[in-house]
Amino acid sequence: MHPQTHSTPSVDSRGTRAALIFTLTAERLSIFYEHAQWITDAQGATLIADWLGRSNRSLPLADRRQLSTLSDGLARQITDTLSREAGLYTAHEMMEALDPNYDSDLARSMMEECTQLLDAD
Repeated sequence: MHPQTHSTPSVDSRGTRAALIFTLTAERLSIFYEHAQWITDAQGATLIADWLGRSNRSLPLADRRQLSTLSDGLARQITDTLSREAGLYTAHEMMEALDPNYDSDLARSMMEECTQLLDAD
């Protein structure tokens, strides 16, 4: 039996970029609800660089900042339109969904939103 090899998607792929927006939005919401603070676009771009670096991938700073800005807008929209309780639930579901074995309708819906944001930009 041969071990399975999982290929890492290209960082230029639409799916990878949408996943980065999703992940950073989840992180932003968690920090906001835990500490009542927003991370800056520069901090978001640095987080993206750190995450990509773990798999020896990278994106130019301008691209990372663009993804960071999109995630910031989505996170703020969520906090502006949902009650605190619903926002906390959304943040929790998104963080849980970072585990590929976790299945969530809400997370799938949020991932679709991230893809639409990317397509509209």
